[in-house]
Amino acid sequence: MRSTALKQFQRLEAPGSWRASPDAQLREVVVSVGEATLIISDPKSDAPLAHWSLPAVKRVNPGVMPAIFVPVAAQDDDSREALEIDDQWMIDAISRVQSAIAARRAHPGRLRGGVTLAAAAAMLLAAVIWLPDALRGHAARITPAAEREEIGLGILSDMSRSTGAPCNDPAAAPALRHLAQRVGLAPDARIAVLRDGLEGALMLPGNLMLVDNALIARQETPDALAGHMLSARLGAEAADPLQVAMDHVSFPAILMLLTRGKLSSDALHGFGEELLSQPVTRPSDQVLLRGFAAAKVPTTPYAESLPGGVAAPVALTESDPFRTQPYPPTLSERDWISLQQVCVDRG
Repeated sequence: MRSTALKQFQRLEAPGSWRASPDAQLREVVVSVGEATLIISDPKSDAPLAHWSLPAVKRVNPGVMPAIFVPVAAQDDDSREALEIDDQWMIDAISRVQSAIAARRAHPGRLRGGVTLAAAAAMLLAAVIWLPDALRGHAARITPAAEREEIGLGILSDMSRSTGAPCNDPAAAPALRHLAQRVGLAPDARIAVLRDGLEGALMLPGNLMLVDNALIARQETPDALAGHMLSARLGAEAADPLQVAMDHVSFPAILMLLTRGKLSSDALHGFGEELLSQPVTRPSDQVLLRGFAAAKVPTTPYAESLPGGVAAPVALTESDPFRTQPYPPTLSERDWISLQQVCVDRG
């Protein structure tokens, strides 16, 4: 017995009468149901005479016996085949198998609904992933200068738990202003000198530059200090310090900044100390060489004062644009002497 889609039927073969065309005589055949086909065979040789696709078979005389079936594609064709069956069991079997096949077919409406739901879910997931970063970037772009300064001072305050308060010597202020101009900082830039905890220089939001006092107290010239400040400026031009800070801020705090124009007092708690625990990021050697050449600052003193025992990058020493060429003084001797006293305890 042939395998079928309806295992509950014990016999899915029955006699029938089949004609190959309207002009042909009916001939006795054996009709059997396969997984998705109706097989018409010669009863003597068991040779198949025709295979009909069950989804494309239609009964043309419902309620009348014998039942007459035709292929749907040939329903309006004068040369159509026809099959007569008067075995009710087989008639029911054909109907049941057709129903089972139809149930397994894809439902376009359901498919469209599923696709729509999947697309909506994908869009929601994308929004969850993309929206926070997008809002952080937007917040960094639209934050006004006054709030940028507040954020920078807040980060410095957080750092001060580890570094102590910045050095404050009014006599050094003119030298710091001259140095800021020399390395191309914005006119409203401020420079804070930290006694320890920071290696090199770092730009915070609001044009607040932090520098390590070791670059002043342990150097014979201001060139290394100027180099680190210039490197920090170039790095801030490539990656906005406020954007770096926003990446640390929670999403609710970002929403508060966008709606109220201010960050909560604890939004950046711990961020300053986190910055101190990481090496200062410096631009590529190519960017540094171009920037130092434009500012007329030598790269060798900067390269030789990199923290952590790092060997001076060969590119910065061998390709120093002022290795053999003169360059304008970084600071006057008077300014340099006054700056070297910035963290000296006068008490």
